[in-house]
Amino acid sequence: MLRRQTYFAKAGEVQKKWHVIDAEGVSLGRLASDVAIVLMGKHRPEYTPHIDTGDFVIITNANKVGMTGKKAEQKLKLRYTGYPGGLKAETYGNLRDRKPEKLIEDAVRRMLPKNRIGRQMLKKLKVYPGADHPHQAQQPEAMTV
Repeated sequence: MLRRQTYFAKAGEVQKKWHVIDAEGVSLGRLASDVAIVLMGKHRPEYTPHIDTGDFVIITNANKVGMTGKKAEQKLKLRYTGYPGGLKAETYGNLRDRKPEKLIEDAVRRMLPKNRIGRQMLKKLKVYPGADHPHQAQQPEAMTV
């Protein structure tokens, strides 16, 4: 007789893999959505919402990530210093040149759950502006977006 019971993954059961993605020429939003799915673990059959079943993701060439249209010149990243009149605005193109890892981490963070498990998932994202990364010992698999 077949068991009609939903499978829930346990916290220690899930084997986490490492994936490496080359962001050169890839659109920022498409990259962020694919990375968020892997970080959450929704690409696995044993996905469980209340357990972190996601894998580690390494993104290289973050300074060459693409943006469609005029987003690089017109879209603004706003932040507030906490002081009166302290609203700082910076274009996405300038942010990509100055801190590309911040640009990608921010896009991915907004696609993850807004709770403590989402913060735990974001720690599994490693972003590097150049082509090399220090995670060769983990034997990451190449992933295409």
